[in-house]
Amino acid sequence: MHGFYGRYLTIDLGKKDHSIETINDDVYETYLGGKGLASYLLYELNPPGVDPLSAENTLIFATGPLGGSTIWGSCRYGVYTKSPLTGFFAESYSGGRTPDAIDATGFDAIVIQGRCDEPAVLTVHPEGVDFHSAGELWGKETYGVEDAIKERFAREEYRKKGALVIGPASENLVRFGCIKNDYWRSAGRTGAGTVMGSKKIKGILFTGNRKRSQADEAAVKAFSKNFMAEFNDHAAANAYRTLGTPMLVKMTNTAGAFPNRYWTKGTMDNWENISAEALVEKMDPTPHACGKCFMACGQLGTVKEGRHAGLKIEGPEYETIYAFGGLCLIDRIEEIAYLNDICDRLGMDTITAGNLCAFTIEAARRGKVDTKIDYGDVDAIADLLQKIAGREGIGDVLSQGIKHAAKKWDLEDIAVHVKGMEPAGYDPRKLKGMGLAYATSDRGACHLRATFYKPELAGMIPPEQIEGKAELFLEFENRLTIFDTLVLCRFYRDFYLWNVLEEVIHKATGLDAGEKALKEKARAIATRIRRFNLREGMQAKDERLTTALHRPLTDTGQVITEEQLEVMLKEYYQLQGWDETGQLMS
Repeated sequence: MHGFYGRYLTIDLGKKDHSIETINDDVYETYLGGKGLASYLLYELNPPGVDPLSAENTLIFATGPLGGSTIWGSCRYGVYTKSPLTGFFAESYSGGRTPDAIDATGFDAIVIQGRCDEPAVLTVHPEGVDFHSAGELWGKETYGVEDAIKERFAREEYRKKGALVIGPASENLVRFGCIKNDYWRSAGRTGAGTVMGSKKIKGILFTGNRKRSQADEAAVKAFSKNFMAEFNDHAAANAYRTLGTPMLVKMTNTAGAFPNRYWTKGTMDNWENISAEALVEKMDPTPHACGKCFMACGQLGTVKEGRHAGLKIEGPEYETIYAFGGLCLIDRIEEIAYLNDICDRLGMDTITAGNLCAFTIEAARRGKVDTKIDYGDVDAIADLLQKIAGREGIGDVLSQGIKHAAKKWDLEDIAVHVKGMEPAGYDPRKLKGMGLAYATSDRGACHLRATFYKPELAGMIPPEQIEGKAELFLEFENRLTIFDTLVLCRFYRDFYLWNVLEEVIHKATGLDAGEKALKEKARAIATRIRRFNLREGMQAKDERLTTALHRPLTDTGQVITEEQLEVMLKEYYQLQGWDETGQLMS
């Protein structure tokens, strides 16, 4: 079948061996690639109830049928496993330039099983895999490791190369360790980096020269040319190029949906100091794009003055700004960049890290922990990040995630999470559809599975609406599930509507799949993952918001009640064909 290599690589770390497996066309026809293929493989390969940090947990990297093509927004990869943070399905995505190298290995998926006897670096190539000692790289921060791996272990016969690495946090089994590539790009959420660390893999170099066949290569190229001509000057593209994701600071704060002071307020004083405009003023960034992207949402800048003068970083992105700026009340963009850089070097998810720092501030204020830290205290927060990564003192408690820390400190009544993962920067008490998004996401409180903040902030549907909201939510979720099978960038969601997805899939793969058929594929994937999560012990209570998110915001009084969430949940379950508690009815 066009668009697919028809094979995946299985790596046995314990035996230092590999095998190349084939995949039947009917699997591709049902699930496509990326998330679909990986969810199929993970369910088949993972033993039920497996410890996420055991050798038996499977780690899967995948690209989609548009990988390596000229299609805009396609330079991305996905990583899938059982999460050490939540205990359920884990998925995370990253862009940059490395995804093209992953695709050039000639595999639709790379499946990693077992555990190395000692820290190792892997080189994946079209013929299989080479094993190298990580040597002195173990314990090092991410930037230098990425450079060293590409320099030392590349195979000369292959032009394309890219590396995925972990930092000390993942080595120390901090449960929200991330995978880094191209310095500043992250497969950030759910702790996939920690699974790499548990397997003693410091990094993976991907190199190759393979290219997917396309059903109509000339048509794909023509589509890409016309697509850029139509959308390159689109308002959304220009906004991302000019301001990047930090433009959301103003939008969410104006809407009263910007979480701050650890989830107690929806509007923040001095938000202008951490806005996109502040980033431009303080760091003079230039647009920085992944491969095959004309939106260039990354803001690559250098702090111009002050104690962090000379610090170069892509970012901070909106989610990092909300987590440290909003929740921790740090009102200087350059200080947020500094904390962002610490997390990048140590290899930690900034959303979870910022949430845990703010949670610790509240714990200290309530006398639950004996540590000197408070809102706005950048140096104390920086020190805490180091302690978390090293699992030192109070950092050891936090390294196990919010559920563990909340129980340990008797603060479950204020802890904010779903399934053990903290939400992104869109308060569901104002944007009520985000309450449904956080509750139902397979991987925990996630904003990206449906990006439902988009229609609520853009006026496509009233934020306060409850009844009937699940229908539009599922429409977004289904389409973005197909995005993840291809593996397409979220920020192209305004451009790749159902008819465009149908067109590009046909040109690349030859498959005739209209909107109805694509929605059926999305449902098949959702059902597969739900079956996985139910097998791993997920219960109805896991798809609820914590108590703290049902308390009114102290500044606006906005609230989402348990009854309102139940209405949306029941509608969503019915639309999915599940029973009223979310159980499968097969």
